[in-house]
Amino acid sequence: MSGPSVVVGNSAIGRGVFAAQYFQPGQPILTFGGPILTTPEMLALGPDRAYALQVGPGEFLDLTPPGRYLNHSCDPSAGLLDDRVLIALRPIVPGEEIRFDYSTAMREDHWTMECRCGEYLCRRVVLDFHHLPPITQNRYLQLGIVQRFIVDEVRRRSPARRHAVTRRRPLYRQVIA
Repeated sequence: MSGPSVVVGNSAIGRGVFAAQYFQPGQPILTFGGPILTTPEMLALGPDRAYALQVGPGEFLDLTPPGRYLNHSCDPSAGLLDDRVLIALRPIVPGEEIRFDYSTAMREDHWTMECRCGEYLCRRVVLDFHHLPPITQNRYLQLGIVQRFIVDEVRRRSPARRHAVTRRRPLYRQVIA
């Protein structure tokens, strides 16, 4: 019987999720779980109690551990596939903190956060996907690590991007599908 693939521990910015094994690019790390909340239910929790992952327009997962302890990075080691599966974007070694870009799952303009990821190209503030620089949006869309409801919105709003988004299969879907 094998042990857990991730562990929760202390990070430079609070609690975080760390690899307990080696992960290759495209390999699933964990599946987010928790009850579904509506926007009013999520907002009623307040900023100190809400550990929410947006999974649809007005729908949020109230994350359970270990997913609730994943930290943000402007240069993430992991990304979301199929709305709830966290996959490695690059090799991740045991003991390394695993982080994803919260902006790939945000569209409501209800929440912002000062970024403390410490990356060289840190954006300083975590905002919704549509506020990301276009080059970053395109990279994440090509990797297939943007929530489906956001991808659908991008297709509706931008005929030029519609072709680019639908023309390619997400890079990592091919690895784990």
